[in-house]
This record gives sequence, structure tokens and C-alpha cells, in this order.
Amino acid sequence: MAMTTVWESTITSIGEDAPEMFNAGVYILFGTPVPDALASIAIVHPGPREAFAPVAVGDRFFIGDDVIEITAVGDLANTNFDQLGHICVYVNKSVNLLPGAIHGTSTATLAPSPGQRLAFERA
Repeated sequence: MAMTTVWESTITSIGEDAPEMFNAGVYILFGTPVPDALASIAIVHPGPREAFAPVAVGDRFFIGDDVIEITAVGDLANTNFDQLGHICVYVNKSVNLLPGAIHGTSTATLAPSPGQRLAFERA
């Protein structure tokens, strides 16, 4: 099944406390400029390379070559992502879906690092 990239960027930096969030299955993306209060826990990117396309259930989120299957999208997730490049991705977590978050599943050991590709792809 062919996938189409609907959003793509590159990790420019990772906050010093972000690995603790990764260990808890939480990945917080933020486009530049990043608010000081979130810089220490964020995966920072410069924004999309092309026009924004809303994230949908069934999409795949890539961090480098690792993939997360999107299972739920909060009501405000796409608005926040479009306006701020900000979205919280909860992986393999059974928590209530927050309005600005997405949930997904993955079997990969996700360890983001600067220079890796970030992308949402759709079948």
C-alpha cells in the first residue's frame, strides 16, 4: 500500500529533559520558536516543509525510520499543530485523550535525535 507524506520536517534539537518524557511514552513536538517553559521537554522542528494537512486516525507518524500508528486525534490537535507546530504524541498509553494530543501504538524503541526526519504519512 503506497503512503503519501502529508507533513514533514526535521528535528533541529531536543530538550535536555525530553528523554524522560520518551521513557514515559510521550513525545512533545514544537515548531520554532519554542516557549521557554517547554524547551526542555520538546522535540524542536522548524515547521513543515509544505502546506499543513490535518493528522487523521490511521496515519503513520515517523521519527526517523521508526513508525507510530495513529489511533486517536484530539479535537484541538490539528489546530495547535497547524498554528504552533505543537502536538503531543502518546505512544502505547491508556490515558484519556487530551484535546491537543494524539495517541498511537508502536513496537519500536523510539529515541529521537537531531537531524532525524519527522513525518506523517497516509495510505
